[in-house]
Amino acid sequence: MSMAQLNTDRITAIGRNALYFDDYVLSIQYFNQVIKLKPYLSEPYLLRAIAKIQLGDYTGAEMDCNASIERNPFQPGAYYTRGYIYRRTNQLEKAEKDFSEALIFAPENKTYISMRADVRAELKQYDLALDDIQHLLNREPQSAALHFEKGSICLRSGDTICALNAFNTATEYDTQNPANWSALGLVQLMLDRQDDALTSLSQSIENGSKWAGDYINRGIIFYRRHNYRSALADYDKAVTLSPNDAQCYYNRGVLRQELGDYNRALDDLTQAINLSPDQIEIYYQRGIVQLQLRQWEDAISDFQTIMQRYPYFLPAYYLAAQAHTSLGNGKTAFQLRQQAYNLEQKKDSIQAQALVTNMQIAESQPQKRDRRKEFSALAAQNQEANDEENRYDSDTRGSVQKRYADVVNEPNIFLSYYATNTNATSLRQTNYSHATVDTYNRSMRLPAPLRFTTQEMALTADMVNQHFAQINHLSHQIDLLEQMAMPQSTNNQQLCAAYIARAFEFALVQDYSSAIDDITRATIMNDQLYFAYFCRANWRYKLLEYKRAMGEKMESADFEIMLRDYDYVILHLPDFSFAYYNKANMLCIQQDFKAAISYYTQAILADNDFAEAYFNRGLTFRYINEVEKGIADLSKAGELGIYQAYNLISRFQ
Repeated sequence: MSMAQLNTDRITAIGRNALYFDDYVLSIQYFNQVIKLKPYLSEPYLLRAIAKIQLGDYTGAEMDCNASIERNPFQPGAYYTRGYIYRRTNQLEKAEKDFSEALIFAPENKTYISMRADVRAELKQYDLALDDIQHLLNREPQSAALHFEKGSICLRSGDTICALNAFNTATEYDTQNPANWSALGLVQLMLDRQDDALTSLSQSIENGSKWAGDYINRGIIFYRRHNYRSALADYDKAVTLSPNDAQCYYNRGVLRQELGDYNRALDDLTQAINLSPDQIEIYYQRGIVQLQLRQWEDAISDFQTIMQRYPYFLPAYYLAAQAHTSLGNGKTAFQLRQQAYNLEQKKDSIQAQALVTNMQIAESQPQKRDRRKEFSALAAQNQEANDEENRYDSDTRGSVQKRYADVVNEPNIFLSYYATNTNATSLRQTNYSHATVDTYNRSMRLPAPLRFTTQEMALTADMVNQHFAQINHLSHQIDLLEQMAMPQSTNNQQLCAAYIARAFEFALVQDYSSAIDDITRATIMNDQLYFAYFCRANWRYKLLEYKRAMGEKMESADFEIMLRDYDYVILHLPDFSFAYYNKANMLCIQQDFKAAISYYTQAILADNDFAEAYFNRGLTFRYINEVEKGIADLSKAGELGIYQAYNLISRFQ
């Protein structure tokens, strides 16, 4: 076995371990390495897709699955993973097709069959979905989970008797799972078998259910039996368990209205509207409560909302008329009643819309899927998982897409002696170097090598003093060289180098005006120092940025001067990606987004792994509402190490 094979196998194993331990961002970097070394392998693309799924990057994950399948069209895991993506993105037909494709190569895979059944049910292909579940039940007839799934499909199809039998069987095989009892209780409630439903829901709660729906549904039974004290206790518990669920507040509001507690009923119904402003029945119920509280104008407002959205719901007209009558608006009240009468005459051609004004039954509690099991065949724990080298302590671990990121461009790239190499920047794949700068560094004309960076290190007081001392030293040297300099002489070259060195010293202590003056003198002496033009443009931007912070306006002429310097670099060094990138950032500030996209693209063509360019281009696409292109670029940026991109992807999708 070759050394390259050993290396890629090792890197893949470490990446898989990182994936298993939820270090998704880091795992992507390992799979990137394997892909660069052996782009013809299918597995690293598939594993990288799985990592991207966990980060919410479905666009990037789909592209990786496609790449994996192109390289090996006979692997079921790739079809399954892509099907999983399609399901999460509501592309159900595609999901069903991929799950079926996966089953061609792995016909007895339980996970694949179960996922296909779920998708078929969502597509309302209930018979096919039940065929899948029955296939599994033939193998595992005592599986409570499979009977639960069968019951869920039957319930979706409207076959409550089938659902009742399936959920009943699930409780027989697993008496401790509250979800089984919860689902059984729901169906019993729907069939108006209140005694049985009460027993089942109470059993679910006794088994430790933390699902608000159990308390909602049991509360409905207590309400129907006029046991208002118990109903209210259950609704209070439901609100505690699910404080952001409009249904909890709605049901409690209806109950409080029934009890004559109108003020608290109003509070509950208002909270329900705040949480779910599109549920029109809540407005109807609140309008009635406001009539009871003699809040006529507020009641009219709620009924008007209903009439606008449901113009054939006649009770809203009559109740609004009642409120207007109470306000002394007899004419308006008459017009509303006449309008309702006219609509009533159209009943033969247009069916009047109805609203649910009673308690709302909570839907079935789903059984939670084990995420690890869904991906167990794809990202299994490596035998070396306990190795110290495979333990990660990283700020980028886990679901980083849940960590808020500001929607702001990555900053300009500068040349400096100091570059901050944080965990975040160290993951980036951008090539922070260029031959022209490397050549100058080798000349040893500067006290330290220049490095490209987006994050200049903050200087300590001692470091600042050292740089001021260096400015004094260089100033003395420049004075001596100017006295003896002759055109084209060695002394003149030394003078040029001294100006460049002092320019960087001035920049480090944030004296950008002096830095610009010195670097300009250097370019006059040698117009082939292209990186000097790049630095001058950057320092002009720094100076203007400071002026803007002081309340001064940035003039377009200031930008033109900067852009000319970037253009000069681009003209002579067409592979200098940072000039394209920084110019694009300047164009974004001017809100010339299409031009900015063009220059970000040029930067990417110069360096295909330019993470910051992908990130900023993605945001720019988003600014002009080309969302799909924006997400694709952000996905690439995340893949190349800018993990903040995953938060933006999750927000933009």
